[in-house]
Amino acid sequence: MSTPLRPWSVRAVNLPEHADNPVHTRDGGLAAGYAGAVVAGTTVYAYLTRPVAEAWGTDWVTGGTADVRFRAPVLADEPVEILPEETDDGWTVEARNASGTCAVLQVARAGPAPGEPTGARLEPLVVELDDRWAGYGARAGEDLPFYAETGLVHPVVWPALSNRLFSAQLVDGAWVHTRSAIRHLGGARPGDTALVEGWLLDRFTTRSGERVVVDVRVSVGHRPVAVIEHEAIVRLASPSAGAE
Repeated sequence: MSTPLRPWSVRAVNLPEHADNPVHTRDGGLAAGYAGAVVAGTTVYAYLTRPVAEAWGTDWVTGGTADVRFRAPVLADEPVEILPEETDDGWTVEARNASGTCAVLQVARAGPAPGEPTGARLEPLVVELDDRWAGYGARAGEDLPFYAETGLVHPVVWPALSNRLFSAQLVDGAWVHTRSAIRHLGGARPGDTALVEGWLLDRFTTRSGERVVVDVRVSVGHRPVAVIEHEAIVRLASPSAGAE
């Protein structure tokens, strides 16, 4: 029987480095149709992972899976409840605010090995996992001591690096992170240098705007640590109720 996951609560933090996306500022959020500055989806993801890492520890952080989907915005300084539930298919964790469910995370201790990447290759990024990256979770209010005790980088860094790839090469103005399917393949430590590679899987238009799906591979010292199928609305068509 799997170790149970415990609920948790937090007041959402809007980190200053996300201000390059206008929806993470008050004026930009209002212009995009939100009620204020929207907290980054990666920050909400960090909150969702807390019960998982607390219960499953290194096994999940270095070898587990996560599938997160964002349903509605979380605003800066808004109280958020993180509520796990065991189902027939495993564990689901929901982030809820006063308006209801704003994000859903499905997790497993392990998953299948990833296949080879396909699609048009993007320009890779090389990123040093300095304090800005290694301390992301703690700065966002995810206070689990596990990462300080083990010296492992918080898994929120992998979708955050995927966002950086998007913002550098794919987005046009305000944009919205909609989902990520993540497979952990190993751990990283503060000070490591990460190679972030991406392959464009799909590009399509919906009523909310233009979306892209990218296969992102993160490695440290030629050692793979994460594979992420990352999706975002890279050009908003009109004010909408997205997540990031």
